[in-house]
Amino acid sequence: MASQEKRVSITTDEPLLTPSTTVPQDSEGGSTNTTGGIRLAGVLAGMGSGLTKTAVGHGFDTIKTRLQCSPPGTYTGALDCLMKTVRNESIFALYKGASPPAIGWAISDSILMGSLYNYRLWLLKNGGRAIVEPTPFQDSGGDGAKKFRLTVLGHGLAGLGAGWTSSFISHPVELLKVNLQLQRERKAADRKFKGPIDVFRQVIKHRGFFGLYRGFGTTLYFRGCFFWMFGSVEAYMRLAGVLHGTPFEMSNATATFFSGGLAAFSFWAFAIPMDNVKNRIMASPLTDQRPSVAAVARTIFTTHGWRGFYAGFTPIILRAFPVNAAAYSVYEGIMRLLGAEKTRH
Repeated sequence: MASQEKRVSITTDEPLLTPSTTVPQDSEGGSTNTTGGIRLAGVLAGMGSGLTKTAVGHGFDTIKTRLQCSPPGTYTGALDCLMKTVRNESIFALYKGASPPAIGWAISDSILMGSLYNYRLWLLKNGGRAIVEPTPFQDSGGDGAKKFRLTVLGHGLAGLGAGWTSSFISHPVELLKVNLQLQRERKAADRKFKGPIDVFRQVIKHRGFFGLYRGFGTTLYFRGCFFWMFGSVEAYMRLAGVLHGTPFEMSNATATFFSGGLAAFSFWAFAIPMDNVKNRIMASPLTDQRPSVAAVARTIFTTHGWRGFYAGFTPIILRAFPVNAAAYSVYEGIMRLLGAEKTRH
């Protein structure tokens, strides 16, 4: 007897309250989508997201890194760091180390957002009751398909998996970036590292290949905080949906922009302390013995107290909303242009 087609709907995010699209499956539960098990739309959209992050946020990131890793007393705060950097090294110093993230974040975000998309699809198909729930809007357009969506927890778990997956690329990229950002010499000839390739070469020379992954556990924790970010994105999008039909109703593009920006605060609330530890490990001299996470944390606490774990807080907060609002809007915009399957309400 021929197998019958079972249809499970994935709800759309454009506009906020429209009916859902459907994904055909065979009788064994496998997708019959002609693109196969892995969808590449998220990879392409993630490249645009990564380039946007670099263009909008790298200057903020340079100030943050210098505040976190400079000797005590070097700067009195974010504004002092900005003024000294521009005065002593020129405005272009804010974009020191920009080439690794420009290339690296395009690759890293393609993996982050591409895997996020595929984890969402996989969880939507395979998740249990805590992960998948019926959408409250069951107007199927006459096709009889029942619609489901990921819960906020499901979106958070997809973010966790995406963060861990992208860590294997993002960690060495950040290692190159941090070492370039901390060079204060105005003239390129006076700097220890001549560029990202030179950092890469010297790391390999002094530490071997695995030196590129020095302190990798800190990145796993740090990027695991995408659990909070993408769970928050969904929560904010649902809140925007509640405003439908009221004077405060938002377009899908506006809701996406604000959700991406506000969700970044959820990410950084949990990530800032480990970001300080991670960057100090990455910035440690190449010839020194590898410092442990515990040793770096003790040094921060002994030198600066609990406030030391929140060094760079001001530029992080100033950077968080515009960078992530723009990047997430670019991601969702490209996904719509590519006609990708919808994975959220």
